[in-house]
Amino acid sequence: MKLIIHGGFFSESLTNQEVKKAKQDALREIVMLGHKYLENHTAAQTAVYTVCLLEDCDLFNAGTGSQIQSDGKIRLSASLMDGKTQKFSGVINIEDVKNPICIAEKLMDYDDRVLSGQGANNFAINNGVAYYNPETPQRRKEYEKKLSDSIRLGTVGCVALDFYGNIAAATSTGGKGFEMPGRVSDSATTAGNYANAYAGISCTGVGEDIVSGSVASKIVTRVTDGMPLSTATEITLDEMKPYNGFAGVVGITNNGDIYHADTHPYMVWALHDGEVEVFE
Repeated sequence: MKLIIHGGFFSESLTNQEVKKAKQDALREIVMLGHKYLENHTAAQTAVYTVCLLEDCDLFNAGTGSQIQSDGKIRLSASLMDGKTQKFSGVINIEDVKNPICIAEKLMDYDDRVLSGQGANNFAINNGVAYYNPETPQRRKEYEKKLSDSIRLGTVGCVALDFYGNIAAATSTGGKGFEMPGRVSDSATTAGNYANAYAGISCTGVGEDIVSGSVASKIVTRVTDGMPLSTATEITLDEMKPYNGFAGVVGITNNGDIYHADTHPYMVWALHDGEVEVFE
């Protein structure tokens, strides 16, 4: 049983040691709780549970504390892929919910498993999901002042390998901040979140770059074809160099290999494979 999570990229952590420590502590606690949960739950259930914890922590840009878009609204995207069933579900630009990953999980039981905008909002309401405002005072302050450092690539994600050897990946984001309304990130696509029986990948970074590189699905496909996870990841990230692609990746294979990599420094991640390791 293994678990790896990420909290995106954080430029402010380079200069603010208090923020850096807070994020390290949060990742350590969340990966421990996630691994404990994995002891009695499937990979898919654990991926959702762990991403919920990340969404609830306002240090990260997903769920509570998400970035505000250019029109003053917060729109959230999240997806889940179960490597055992090969099902993918997601919500794109959903509003006024606490945990978009939970809406994605509910969609696993439907034929129409990826919803966007008002359709996603209506689905949440019809399924009894309570209204929730994910805005925090800090995000409002950043929006109003349009701080130069307020755009943080803080997508969160989790890849889990359970006792039975099944893999699942879940990813959630609040966007990049000040983006054009209607903009779609990679997080609710197979470019940013993908898993099958062989490997699972969750991405963070610039959504447009990750979609251009089909990063998550490409890495998993290469692993499926027999390539080591590390090699598959590095080759895929190297293919982003012509357009200076910005991405970070965490992944697990069905034989327990774990790998993380980024095209630019300072992706934050944590893993638990019996022992906890946290890096920022």
